[in-house]
Amino acid sequence: MPNSVDFGGRPFHFIGVGGIGMSALAYILTRRQLPVSGSDLRLTHITQRLQDAGAKIFWHQEAANLHFFQSPTVQAGQLPQVVCSTAITTSNPEYRAALELGCPIFHRSDLLAALIRDYAAIAVAGTHGKTTTSSMIGFLLLECGLDPTIVVGGEVGAWEGNARVGQGPHLVAEADESDGSLAKLSAQFGIVTNIELDHTDHYQSLEDVVDIFHTFSDQCQRLIGCIDCATVRNQLRPDITYSLHPESEADYVADDICYSAGGTTATVWERGQPLGQLRLSILGQHNLSNALAAVALGREVGLTFDQIAQALVHFQGARRRFELRGFHGGIRFIDDYAHHPSEIRATLSAARLKLQAHASEEPIKRVVAVFQPHRYSRAAAMMADFADAFEDADQVLVTDIYAAGEENAFEISGKRMAKAIAQYNPSTQYSATLQEVQQTLTELLEPGDLVIFLGAGNLNQVIPGVMDFFANRETQPLSQVCR
Repeated sequence: MPNSVDFGGRPFHFIGVGGIGMSALAYILTRRQLPVSGSDLRLTHITQRLQDAGAKIFWHQEAANLHFFQSPTVQAGQLPQVVCSTAITTSNPEYRAALELGCPIFHRSDLLAALIRDYAAIAVAGTHGKTTTSSMIGFLLLECGLDPTIVVGGEVGAWEGNARVGQGPHLVAEADESDGSLAKLSAQFGIVTNIELDHTDHYQSLEDVVDIFHTFSDQCQRLIGCIDCATVRNQLRPDITYSLHPESEADYVADDICYSAGGTTATVWERGQPLGQLRLSILGQHNLSNALAAVALGREVGLTFDQIAQALVHFQGARRRFELRGFHGGIRFIDDYAHHPSEIRATLSAARLKLQAHASEEPIKRVVAVFQPHRYSRAAAMMADFADAFEDADQVLVTDIYAAGEENAFEISGKRMAKAIAQYNPSTQYSATLQEVQQTLTELLEPGDLVIFLGAGNLNQVIPGVMDFFANRETQPLSQVCR
């Protein structure tokens, strides 16, 4: 692949433009007035946003799409630079055509690396928490008037999507380690939230993951790291540290912590001196840790703690991160992207806080977890860790594994996963398909339940149907409901 991305006006074509990472990059380039096209197999609100911004979107993938910018009506006159993700294989017709035509071909991480070089960049990495932390930092800089450019792996209401273009000097980017491309990034500030083994389709061991993070940290001018993670503490050497434990002697720590159904409060300290109280509306210990990373970064770019605290209290999180989708029939419906055992534990722990609801709210009686395992390789490698990750759920419903393009070479299934979880939480059942999940939930859920849909696949597609069932039941006369 060529070494240099051309931002001088040559067109870009994105193969699989609807992906969350690809679409963010395409949006940035489109808003920078560069010619952009892309292909995907279905229309979504994400691709619609790209079209509205001025990108040309094709709903099929074929070689002819690469000639769009050579047509008389467009008159760009050049073959495009082609951008793809790891999900695009060499058998893809557009990829094959790009090779035959001699188009420059870039992995999406090459494009992100080139953008990072154009800014005073903040790259947020880590096995867990990087979407929330990067979104939180982007929100902080936006609220404080620094007008950042933002590229994240989730959608945020404050900028109505997964990317925004600002006029300020800073770029806030989520840095993905899943395929090793993290090693290409060189930012002014790097942030590492934690390091665990994940993406076992790419990494054989934790040591392999650590090697990638070593490369990333060495290439950042300043590294901010959470030393509550033993791997970060022992394997990396952060310039600036943060921790939830004052005895850690990190640069930024929190004490007087209160976790509740309404959020979190804590006193934040900077190198032994109290800064003040931080209030968050997002739940859980993990999000307080993410907020400390934002505090550390904010202080590094010259913000006062008062500015930071006044901004972060209004941060509502990213979509699919403990996102309230609706309230029907006395049931709260939560969508969450958690798909690793540590993420599931953190998310269910936050859900338990909702049982402490204020008197003005409808009381929550049960936490019901609906889980779609993601990738056969992850399910096989982490079966034992998944098994005891659901102890904070009162009921668990497991469905079949979302393949994410993998072949099942492990003789593993969602049913086996359900049996493993049931050893630790006997209130576990299995429904093979999404249709069966929807039917089971209409029979299982009761007023007072908080049902949380966990997974990185397509499980959340059942949420509207289940909500509609209970919404319609609310409007039916009692005589009809009781038949």
